[in-house]
Amino acid sequence: MAGRGDHGVRQYEKTHIAFDDQGNEYVIDQYHDIKDIDSLQHGGAISRGLPTFKTRDGHEVEQLGPGEFSVRVPGEEDGVTVWTHDPEHV
Repeated sequence: MAGRGDHGVRQYEKTHIAFDDQGNEYVIDQYHDIKDIDSLQHGGAISRGLPTFKTRDGHEVEQLGPGEFSVRVPGEEDGVTVWTHDPEHV
């Protein structure tokens, strides 16, 4: 089956809309890496790793805290800190 194997799959979970202190909008997609541990004789059990984040532009994103992220923008020394107003995070 495509997308399965030792590496597992990256499953899309949700999208966060976040803003920097200049009011610029960042669209951040959240994924979970799902590892296929069938080889460990768990009958096809899966293991959910920690969530990973990427902007729609493909930039790396690190979660700093609830509703707070750091986006690695090319040409910037440090990541750009952005915040979401999603009630799940505030």
